[in-house]
Amino acid sequence: MKFISSLVIATLAACAVGVHAQDVAAILKASDKFRMSADNLQVETQINIVNADGTPDKERKYKVFAQQNRQSLVIMQSPSEKGQKVLMSGDDFWLVMPDSQRPLRITPMQKLLGDASTGDVSTLSWAEDYTGKLVGEEACDTRAGARPQTCLHLTLTAARKGVTYQRIELWVGKTRYEPHRADLYVLSEKLAKQASFVFDKPDAPTTVVEMVLTDKVSNNKTTHIKYVSRKERQIPKEWLNPQFLVRGGTFE
Repeated sequence: MKFISSLVIATLAACAVGVHAQDVAAILKASDKFRMSADNLQVETQINIVNADGTPDKERKYKVFAQQNRQSLVIMQSPSEKGQKVLMSGDDFWLVMPDSQRPLRITPMQKLLGDASTGDVSTLSWAEDYTGKLVGEEACDTRAGARPQTCLHLTLTAARKGVTYQRIELWVGKTRYEPHRADLYVLSEKLAKQASFVFDKPDAPTTVVEMVLTDKVSNNKTTHIKYVSRKERQIPKEWLNPQFLVRGGTFE
């Protein structure tokens, strides 16, 4: 009888773990929707760097084509970077320079500007790229003067090699699952950045309009990634070929 009871308890525990894993996957999918409202998007993006003393540093503009199946194309728009492109396809990243005869292999951690890496600006899907588990419920906004709010705290572990961060501690809303903040860890388990998210409607959010990254390694500068506009757009397949990008062309 004791054996049967133990077997029943073990079976129920296994079922609970399975349901819990499904729940976490659903939470991550819902949270992703606040940043990626469709599988194929064109996103006009502006990045501003702010020094530790609050003074502005640099500004850059990018046109990002975020496509399904982990594919993204980033077109540099600012005069100092004109003609440069970054392509992500699965776990592979390429940088294409103006007048270059071949694309350069890069990593998702390679910087674009300030603390914004290629992986931060291109496609990042928590639901597809990470496995997660629920840690518990915690305060998700500890800034002075912020409205107290309780969030779900999730631990995310990289499910594939080509992701920017190996581990993410993520805090999302309890009802809508909107992302509030995240601690971003690299392969060495060092805390590289902290991210916070700004919404279109703070009391009833539907989309993230800005991600703020704070460097936790060296300079304490903040990088503001603003999503100026979004629209659904599926781009031609040849745009996602590094050899096509080398040959140049327009991307309108």
